[in-house]
Amino acid sequence: MMTKSRNRDHLNLLCDIGDLAALLTSSSNIQNFLQRTAVMVAKHLSADVCSIYLFDRDARELVLAATVGLNPEAVGQIRMKPGEGLVGCTLVKQQPICEGSASRNPLFKYFEGSGEDRFESFLSVRISRGTENIGVLVVQHEQRNYFDDVDVMALRAAAAQLASAIENARLLMEMNHPKTSELPNASATAHLKFIRGESASGGYVQALSTVFNKRLDWLLSEPSEADAGYTLKHFHRAVQLTAGQLQELQSRVAERLPESASLIFTAHFMILKDERFIQDITSHIEKGVSPPEAVRMVARHYITMFTSSPYMYLREKASDMEDLTSRILSNFKHLDMETPPLCRGRVVIARELYPSDILKLASEDVAGIVMVSGGVTSHVSILARSMRIPMVIADRPELLSLPEETPILMDADIGNIYVNPSEIVIQQFEERNRIKAAASLLADDMLPITETQDGEHVHLMAIINLLGELELANHLKAEGIGLYRSEFPFLIRSSFPSEQEQYLIYKRIFDAMPDKPVTIRTLDIGGDKVLSYTDATGESNPELGLRSIRFSLRNPDIFEQQIKATLRAGADAGELRIMFPMISSIDEFQEARRQVMHCLDELERRQLPHHKSPRIGIMIELPSVLEIIDELTAEADFFSIGTNDFVQYMLAVDRTNDKVAEYYQPSHPSVLRGLARIAHAAKRQSKEVSVCGEMAHEPPYIPFLIGVGIRVLSVTPQFLPSVQKTIRSLSLSAAEDYASRLLSASTLRATRDIIENFTPQSAVV
Repeated sequence: MMTKSRNRDHLNLLCDIGDLAALLTSSSNIQNFLQRTAVMVAKHLSADVCSIYLFDRDARELVLAATVGLNPEAVGQIRMKPGEGLVGCTLVKQQPICEGSASRNPLFKYFEGSGEDRFESFLSVRISRGTENIGVLVVQHEQRNYFDDVDVMALRAAAAQLASAIENARLLMEMNHPKTSELPNASATAHLKFIRGESASGGYVQALSTVFNKRLDWLLSEPSEADAGYTLKHFHRAVQLTAGQLQELQSRVAERLPESASLIFTAHFMILKDERFIQDITSHIEKGVSPPEAVRMVARHYITMFTSSPYMYLREKASDMEDLTSRILSNFKHLDMETPPLCRGRVVIARELYPSDILKLASEDVAGIVMVSGGVTSHVSILARSMRIPMVIADRPELLSLPEETPILMDADIGNIYVNPSEIVIQQFEERNRIKAAASLLADDMLPITETQDGEHVHLMAIINLLGELELANHLKAEGIGLYRSEFPFLIRSSFPSEQEQYLIYKRIFDAMPDKPVTIRTLDIGGDKVLSYTDATGESNPELGLRSIRFSLRNPDIFEQQIKATLRAGADAGELRIMFPMISSIDEFQEARRQVMHCLDELERRQLPHHKSPRIGIMIELPSVLEIIDELTAEADFFSIGTNDFVQYMLAVDRTNDKVAEYYQPSHPSVLRGLARIAHAAKRQSKEVSVCGEMAHEPPYIPFLIGVGIRVLSVTPQFLPSVQKTIRSLSLSAAEDYASRLLSASTLRATRDIIENFTPQSAVV
């Protein structure tokens, strides 16, 4: 029997794993780190065995990577498919498995020579990071029924806290010991000719490819003859060249992205100024290590420390170190010439990108981006659209194995990728582009007022993600700003922007839209928009967690700084609107509005110029507001329906998860009826209601929205011409008839049939 003291003792596991950095830095190599990790976990749970299985992504197998208690010769030899044995089932079911007598379980798989035949008690948990499978952590004991619920909790906690470091170890092991199938060669990627993905940011690209973060090979490569001949002087010169290149890139980013306030490469500059970093490299060189290898040695040390940190903002420093080191190493080879940015003019293929990565790629004039994971509505996709970088999401990891400089043609408007395109394909697209260029002249014919065939005015407003979009919004005659996503200045910084920094950004928006309505949405973070510097603990379901207005109300100082910056920036604005995201109750709205009133009073006392009567509205995204919509309408000055989240929460489907993408259906009868209910409530009390999100620019839904009474649509600027064209082809009576038929349908099949058969001409009555 177990004792409570044993269980309670190993609850200290989390605290001890907080010392993970020391474990990493003191390990002689990655294998040693994994082995010592297994020893540590076994000790804390008083287990006879602890084994770490890593998931081989290419072979689709779990491989025994380290063990204490089993035969050490089994490391690397024991392999299981997902669902095979208790270990494989742990990965597939994504739930712990605890067996008091494992040998009696028909799923148990015994491997000859492993030495595990005498261990009866078995406990396993999945190691993961988000949806990414990393492996399985297993403990075993000779005594039957040895592990209990407390052990399960402790092992899960250990796996969660070890996940990042073990994932990094797996990556390094894969890169140090590449399999034949991983090596870029013609046979491995010969089948990649045409790939159908999803469009995340439209455009057309014909360029050569490069794989993002392949530069890590330089960090992990062994010393070579090419390293010889370099001196300490060469190292200092490479550092100087790197600093100059970063300064140039920084200036270019600041021009394209004023919100950045020259912050994109701050981490790089800080590392270059870190005396310890330079001194450590210098010390190795003075001891006889070649300068390139000295740079790699110190970089590996820093990356290990960063990735083992429990704080996200420190873990992200690892990518900064990788990027900086690759630039320094590149400059050893180009000490006497200017080196172009690493990705300039290329189609970049990446497994994962952060918003800061998109900004760095934009600074290098990347031609296009292919991501092999993610969703088209993710924040990275929105940022790519704002920076006008064509992007396609394609669930094809083998693209990461394409040889460098493989010719790629991207039709990012519909999501198609052509690898080594033929001349016929290229000619077809060139002809299409000529036709498309002629059609794009429609933008110059944009009318300042958008009306249906029978003269009903529909206001077209612009959604602004970045200040650089203001010029296009004005060129396309947007009637105002229907939504400014204020989270971008927060996302691209390493700390919260001050009130003054926000003021300068918001003022540029109001200055660009004099005498037009401007709607500032307050900070909308959480879900897929995470601020690394908040050090917020991981949430099991972030979409339902501390996000949007909940975060603002929980952090009143940050909230009030944003409100004051908005009111000050809009001092001379004709119509300033403040909109709260993710409101779920009247109480929540009233509390947020009180904060605005408090800020107005304080600015008045301080006698600072500010807008004195902002309109205060609600972003409708949650189903909970439907039952209180009449009361909310009486409270708020205006509504804006965020259809992306509204559909997601109405249907309980993660809109970024391709496994359930088929369930994300804007045409669902409940969604359509919910939208109509909101519009009718607003009309009864003469309150304005607008729609923003994907539905606002999609042709099948524009006539429905107009038909239920929506008279304001907010879209990203590039969609303004096509939306105006659609509206001008409609009559109000046709739209109302179309909406009535959709609202009477009770099944998805019925709504799809109505949508597919609708034409403005056929519906006119």
